[in-house]
Amino acid sequence: MTRKILTIAVLALIGLARPGAAHDYPTEVIGDYLFACMASNGQTPEALKKCACSIDVIGSIIDYKDYSQAETFMSMRQVRGGGEKMTLFREAKMAKDAVDKLKRAQIEAEIRCF
Repeated sequence: MTRKILTIAVLALIGLARPGAAHDYPTEVIGDYLFACMASNGQTPEALKKCACSIDVIGSIIDYKDYSQAETFMSMRQVRGGGEKMTLFREAKMAKDAVDKLKRAQIEAEIRCF
C-alpha cells in the first residue's frame, strides 16, 4: 500500500470517527497516532482498523488534555541528560499518575482492539 493511499485511508477514517470517540482530540494528533500505530503493527487495512479502534478507545477513556499531558511527560522522560531538572518528569506524582492513566487506557485499547 503506498503512502498516499494510506494517508487517504487514514484521513477517511478520521472523518468517519464515531461521535464521542476521541472527540476532543485534534485531527493531527489522531493522524499521528494512527501513523505510529501502523508503523508498529503493519501497513495493512486490518492494522488501520485496529489502530483506529485503539485511539477511539483511548479517547473514550481519557480526554485530550490528560492524553497530551501524559505524552509530554513520556517524551521528556526520554531526554538524555538534564540532571535534576528531568527528575520532575520521572519522579513527580503528577507525572507518574498521568503516565499510568494513559498506560491503563492503552492496555484497555489493546484488549478491545487487538
